[in-house]
Amino acid sequence: MHWLYLIIAITMEVAGTTCMKLSEGFSKLLPSISIFIFYGISFTFLTLALKVLPVGMTYAVWSGAGTALITLVGIIWFGESFNMIKVISLLLIIIGVAGLHASRESLL
Repeated sequence: MHWLYLIIAITMEVAGTTCMKLSEGFSKLLPSISIFIFYGISFTFLTLALKVLPVGMTYAVWSGAGTALITLVGIIWFGESFNMIKVISLLLIIIGVAGLHASRESLL
């Protein structure tokens, strides 16, 4: 269940960050309010996940997956640029998160 909580936390964080862009500097009411709702839900589920999962690995997955997903949202939804530096950077994030998860399971 704790992994499900983490997935919900990541999804809500991405929704909150997307609403930041949509709020146009807090000039649009609904996206502005949605930022706080989505981040509140995200932090709630992140806290629930942290009851079981280690904090370093959990935060790395939450922030790394959120960064990767919001980059994809930016590319797909907002037409942001897509280049090799972004691809390599996203791969490095994924490798780093996988490494932290693997270190939890072994004594590297």
